[in-house]
Amino acid sequence: MAVRIRLKRMGAKKRPFYRIVVADSRFPRDGRFIEEIGIYNPTTDPSTLEVNQEKAADWLQKGAKPSETVKSLFKRAGIE
Repeated sequence: MAVRIRLKRMGAKKRPFYRIVVADSRFPRDGRFIEEIGIYNPTTDPSTLEVNQEKAADWLQKGAKPSETVKSLFKRAGIE
């Protein structure tokens, strides 16, 4: 089982916001997930980013791989 940290799209049409979730890589993008660890809203000015750093660090230590977008968001939040 390959665990990934990735974005789950939510919100209305043309008004997206995202939840940062830990999910099995075989699950669909907006499907089942293991745990929610944060939110990201690019439509606000400036964009909103809230991450539970303890949970994120715990999942990274367990071997979960972040997607490219989540990796850049984690850099901005100061995680790893």
